[in-house]
Order: sequence, then structure tokens, then C-alpha cells
Amino acid sequence: MSADQGSGATSLEPWARALLRCPVTGAELVDGTDADGRPVLVSQDPERPLVYPVRDGIPVLLADEARPA
Repeated sequence: MSADQGSGATSLEPWARALLRCPVTGAELVDGTDADGRPVLVSQDPERPLVYPVRDGIPVLLADEARPA
């Protein structure tokens, strides 16, 4: 990883970022921000969209950390 990459919620390489999936639904995750402006990853599952926090550039992809989008 280089310091200039990671313009989204995470600082992962693009190929690694593309591998991330929602641990609950298996849906693709996209970068977003919560109401306070903090980075999150948002599940694109149309039936059960979930939001996962990103802390210090690291996605917290635990089912217990997910909240409805």
C-alpha cells in the first residue's frame, strides 16, 4: 500500500478492496459515510442493506458490528 492510495473508506489496494463482501449477505460493499461523516462500507444487498464501520482505515466486517442502512 502506498500513502497516496485509499481515497475511499479503506486504504486497501484496489484488488484487495474488490474482494471484500458483506459477511452476512455476501453482497458487494461500497464506500460511504455515516451521519457523522465517518467512513463506512455499505452492503449493496437490496433486501438487507447493512453498514459496517471503518476504524483507522480498517473495515470491521463483523456481523455484530453491522447496522441497517
